[in-house]
Amino acid sequence: NDDVRPTTDRVKESVFNIINGYVIESNVLDLFAGTGSLGIECLSRGCNKCVFVDASKTSIEIVKSNIKKARVEADSEVMNIDCKSAIDKLKARNESFDLIFMDPPYDQLLEKKVLEYLANSELLSENAVIIVEASLDTEFDYLDELGFSIIKEKEYKTNKHMFIERV
Repeated sequence: NDDVRPTTDRVKESVFNIINGYVIESNVLDLFAGTGSLGIECLSRGCNKCVFVDASKTSIEIVKSNIKKARVEADSEVMNIDCKSAIDKLKARNESFDLIFMDPPYDQLLEKKVLEYLANSELLSENAVIIVEASLDTEFDYLDELGFSIIKEKEYKTNKHMFIERV
């Protein structure tokens, strides 16, 4: 699928070196899941469960296949809907997440829209960390007004990961 940018093993290793202490027994939400590799990695490292969300039917089929190959079906939920609808459904179920991955299409400000949905949301556990993959040009200067702060920023050749928490 040309619309999916799978996270490289090297970048994934870098991300998990930063968040490793947060993974065990956590509840994970993988928004814009793509291949599901980040959520599956969390499951392999001992998280309680992972909810995978993607609006693309093709991506969801890839996620389902990868979940099956990794043998983590019991701890996985797959939602083939847009992020806003998924957030609304998860809120209605009183779900709470410790880690939220977000890898939206670049340069469309989708990460800002999702962070606006999540601001003051019960979906975030008390010490939740949100990891956003974005283009190097993406600005996050609005985080303060939404009640978030940057824990860490990790830049690579073509993109970056922002590690964000609620203030």
